[in-house]
Amino acid sequence: MTTTLGTSDILAAAPRLNVRSRFVDDVDPGPGFPFESGLPTTVEQTLELLPTSGFSCWVRDTSGLIGFGRVLRIRASGPERFAELSQAWKAITEAATVEDEVDLLGSGLMCFATVAYSGESTVDSIIHVPEFVLGRRGGRVWLTSITTAAEPPLPPLLRPEPLRRVESAHAEPGDLDPTRWSQLVAQVADMLTPVETSDEVDAFSDDPSLRKIVLARDEVVTTEGDIDVRSVLGALNRSYPSCWTFDVAGLIGSTPELLIGVENNRVTSRVLAGTYRVEADPMDELPAARKLLSAHKDSTEHAFAIASLQRSLGSVAEDVTVDERPHLLPLANVIHSASDAQATLAADSGLNALDVAAAVHPTAAVGGYPQASAVAHVDELEPLDRGRYSGPVGWMDGRGNGQFGIALRCGQLEERNRIRLYAGAGIMPDSDPDTEVAETNAKLKPMRRALGLS
Repeated sequence: MTTTLGTSDILAAAPRLNVRSRFVDDVDPGPGFPFESGLPTTVEQTLELLPTSGFSCWVRDTSGLIGFGRVLRIRASGPERFAELSQAWKAITEAATVEDEVDLLGSGLMCFATVAYSGESTVDSIIHVPEFVLGRRGGRVWLTSITTAAEPPLPPLLRPEPLRRVESAHAEPGDLDPTRWSQLVAQVADMLTPVETSDEVDAFSDDPSLRKIVLARDEVVTTEGDIDVRSVLGALNRSYPSCWTFDVAGLIGSTPELLIGVENNRVTSRVLAGTYRVEADPMDELPAARKLLSAHKDSTEHAFAIASLQRSLGSVAEDVTVDERPHLLPLANVIHSASDAQATLAADSGLNALDVAAAVHPTAAVGGYPQASAVAHVDELEPLDRGRYSGPVGWMDGRGNGQFGIALRCGQLEERNRIRLYAGAGIMPDSDPDTEVAETNAKLKPMRRALGLS
């Protein structure tokens, strides 16, 4: 049974959770083996074992975490949502008793989390603590149980139920249709101050000139029957194995952008800025993508993203390094310009993965540059509530480790047969409205196709 609490309730009296992680891929896994048909070997086989709703996941290729059942749901909203959720999680971890024979990233006490993009959003930011977690990493498979009872519960016996392909899907414009969005792009482009070369971008400059604003638009997809979320996730994982496929609080998608990862005080991040739309085969189109992404608009946009990350990550971590030259990240629908970053948290910092995500959100990739003025303009100009789109989504454990991606290429399930999709683009002084509309269409394709649309 799920208990929903505000962060103040947690801080007043944190529930005492008992946690146990054990391997279930041993020759003799012992009592409580959860699989009726033996150990699943693929993501789709695992998805078939899950209920059609009420689960959470964070999966990349064949590794990741899937939670089902729910012990706690914690809600927060407003400008202090990150701090309130982090404080509540720290209180929970301090009160928990953990038995962890697995000792891998994501084992032991863990939670899934999704945070609203804006402090002005009417949508809650949420932590979900599952009752059971299936984990797979480095070829090993484990099961974690989380309970308020003294003894760990036996998991239910998981029986496969075939994934149901989504049929009869219909798409229509959301709160901001392409025509109005195109007009907004032209308006914003006229507001921005151009940069002559990317070499002018300084991570620690206090120049307030507005250089880039990211604008989002939405689209609503409805179906005649219930959407089988498992099927959508399976399609996304199959098409984009190098991305992080997720489902947290009905926010479903597959993001190519890791906002932050924390493992034993080491921080990693991946910056994406600049997009080439794939026409047929991404590998064949790499030369064309390289030419486009090295042009002024895209190279400058990427420089903004790197500068934003260097400044924000440097506020909480040490030894921040970012790739000097971006590389190309080819996906099925687009090719991005990408750079990877690393940093170190001080051993006594007391920061967890959500704290680090709070420090770097929103990046130039989802807000603009410079950060404060760009985000203020997004809140003022964008006539829609992004909700959790473009906010951090992922998981963290009781040791402060975790992974949070930027919630891109995703949709928010609003009803069992209705999902709102989102896509955005970085607007620069030389942005062409029609080109930016085409870019958002390319970014909507992963979710459209997973829902059975062309």
